[in-house]
Amino acid sequence: MMTFGQTRLRWRNIMDVNEERLNSFMGKMIGDVGAAMNASLMLLGDKLGLYRALAQGGPMNAAALAKATGTAERYIQEWLSAQAASGYIEYDKATGKFSMLPEQALALADEDSPVFLGAVGSLVGATFLDEPKITDAFKTGKGVGWNRRSECLFCGTARFFRTSYKHYLVQEWLPALEGVVDKLKKGAVVADVGCGHGVSTRLMAEAFPKSTFYGFDYHDGSIEAARKSAREAGLSDRVHFETHSAKTFPAKGYDLVCFFDCLHDMGDPVGALKHTRSTLADDGTCMLIEPFANDRLEDNLNPIGRVYYAASTMICTPASLDQEVGLALGAQAGEARLREVARQGGFSRFRRAAETPFNLILEARP
Repeated sequence: MMTFGQTRLRWRNIMDVNEERLNSFMGKMIGDVGAAMNASLMLLGDKLGLYRALAQGGPMNAAALAKATGTAERYIQEWLSAQAASGYIEYDKATGKFSMLPEQALALADEDSPVFLGAVGSLVGATFLDEPKITDAFKTGKGVGWNRRSECLFCGTARFFRTSYKHYLVQEWLPALEGVVDKLKKGAVVADVGCGHGVSTRLMAEAFPKSTFYGFDYHDGSIEAARKSAREAGLSDRVHFETHSAKTFPAKGYDLVCFFDCLHDMGDPVGALKHTRSTLADDGTCMLIEPFANDRLEDNLNPIGRVYYAASTMICTPASLDQEVGLALGAQAGEARLREVARQGGFSRFRRAAETPFNLILEARP
């Protein structure tokens, strides 16, 4: 039963509330609830090709979009209405038709665009599917490894990162490294550690046909998917995928070892870089692609940090805590912490070679 003192405290707190701040905060919360509810609709629209069909064939009403996509008109009407209310598509009240602006289409309908975000529905869906495991981990302090995650997390992650890799990796990131592109053109040996489905590995292999590439990941399912994609791309003769951890992949005197958005997920990133140092050629390079982050928490309290801290809570930190050491760098480790990890791993030279709004591109050398 609530005591008089508790009642008085409750009313005092209400009296202290600033109505303008409350209204602003409630508006923000309603916006966030709408975004959360519509994440599933983004996934649905991506899976069914609704965004692509609307971008290519619009303006359209519900009946036309349903016919174009082989779906049911009544469901399509509700989906279109929700998308228009979200500002993801446009609605013309005079014609009763829906359409997409070029900017909306780039983000949601064109998988090859540099700003494609249509894959995030799979990532968000995976965090909800795996929530019971993460809730238990909060109570026990134990980890939740990638091998225990929902399958949609793997394909969603591959598609999400593909956007940046496709438009920056060969064009900007590799050229930012000292002397690496020249080696790749002549014929280098490259390791892609934590390669997942091998998107980054294949992109490099396609750009540098004289070089040989090895992709390593400890998740068997991802390695199988990577091998299949390499076969389909006709790259199996010089792109090889093997199941290994970051501390067990074989040494071959690599000219370049890459970690794409994965070092912070590892339980023992220092041990991983120590092993990497031992596998490199004398003049080899280690490239670390990490989520963009400033070194101080207060400097990451922004929309990018919001996304990455959430991903770190639900995906990255649990993955690290499931492994030996469990350093749990998190997705917002920042350059200073990563520099110290590289130093402890045996690298004497370390610099920020490039950056994007979403990534830090870091070069470590012996």
